[in-house]
Amino acid sequence: MDAFSSFQRLLMLAVGLAALGVDGFALQDAVRQRTDAFPAAGKLTKWIWLGILAVATAIGVIYVQFPFGFFNLIAFVAAGVYLADVRPAIKSISGGGNSGGPYGGW
Repeated sequence: MDAFSSFQRLLMLAVGLAALGVDGFALQDAVRQRTDAFPAAGKLTKWIWLGILAVATAIGVIYVQFPFGFFNLIAFVAAGVYLADVRPAIKSISGGGNSGGPYGGW
């Protein structure tokens, strides 16, 4: 049973690191976006999203070994909301969509 518990701890750490990676990616993406694109897309301001995502990333660092804890789940959901809702809206406003290459789309 000791080998199973070691595997389980390692698996939980891997899931925690993956969640931390999502939190960190969302934070660095929000840092790189233009400030005026957030209100233009009808979303909260950039500074509010930076605060939310910074707290989410800090929670991810603190609770990296407990990825299914309450606070870590809330942090992951906050990053997910940014990535699934806010980021595409900002990309459509700022023209950051995938053009398919240097000469335009397909």
